[in-house]
Amino acid sequence: MDKELFELGLSKRKATLGSDYVEKNLEAADDFNEDFQKQMTEWCWGFGWGDDTINEKTRSMMNLTMIAALGKMDEWEIHLKGALTNGVSKDEIKSILHVIAIYCGVPQGVECFKIARKVLENVGEI
Repeated sequence: MDKELFELGLSKRKATLGSDYVEKNLEAADDFNEDFQKQMTEWCWGFGWGDDTINEKTRSMMNLTMIAALGKMDEWEIHLKGALTNGVSKDEIKSILHVIAIYCGVPQGVECFKIARKVLENVGEI
């Protein structure tokens, strides 16, 4: 494990998803998934999100579309919250949802709109 890349990833992960969420996941890790949690933090968040070529807001917008295309709705909700943290506006989310519906299909757009409404209501945006 690259300790420096892990620490960078940990800081990026916490900044986007929130310290409480990240710490909860790391503390819940056991012999079965601890290596995965560490590698994912190092690789996805350290190597991927640690590259300053693309800013966090743009990266969050990209992630929303890719995760929607994969149909991973629990992850989509988590990353929608992170996108708000990274400065993605309600209007930008609405435009992203339109693109998701066009390229991933209307049923996927409907699912994403449902989740987005819940999240935006929880943060007082709707």
